Amino acid sequence: MSVDALDYAIVKLFAEEPGVSVVEASRRLGVARITVQARLSRMHENGVIERIEPRLNPAAFGYPVSAITHVELDQGVGYAVAFESLRQIPEVIDMYTTSGDSDVVIRMVARSNSDLQRVFDAIMQSKAVTRTRSSIVLETQFENKVMPLFAAAAAERSTPDRRRTAPHHDAAGSPTRAEPAAPAG
Repeated sequence: MSVDALDYAIVKLFAEEPGVSVVEASRRLGVARITVQARLSRMHENGVIERIEPRLNPAAFGYPVSAITHVELDQGVGYAVAFESLRQIPEVIDMYTTSGDSDVVIRMVARSNSDLQRVFDAIMQSKAVTRTRSSIVLETQFENKVMPLFAAAAAERSTPDRRRTAPHHDAAGSPTRAEPAAPAG
């Protein structure tokens, strides 16, 4: 699905202020309420917006330790067994099937460094898990950094001749029309 500068502006507003109403968004963006609603519906239907949910911070409710863990699986047991057993561990909050040295990469949280051992023990109880390698997250620099990519896609769509150009942003971070660079020579 193609997105444009208005799609970006709508998503940016709702991302920054999740409680804003469609009516207020239309007022701030200077477009009809039905336009905002139709754009949101179209982006939902096409999978651009997957879901709207509160963003929880595990550290704020007692899980300040976070670790990235690479998991190797027993190929004879199969992925389904591992996925089901790892899904049952509440502290495992993200799970990705990967290529390379690891079969699965997970992000998990714990109440303390010593509590992390309890979570590792729960992971190793799966008949499918043969080995893990972990790194404790010291500080999160950024996560789910998708808005700049969305802005680039919107700027590309908004460029008059549709050629790829680097996205330009105004002081508020909103995409502006980018003019293609003049040919050298």
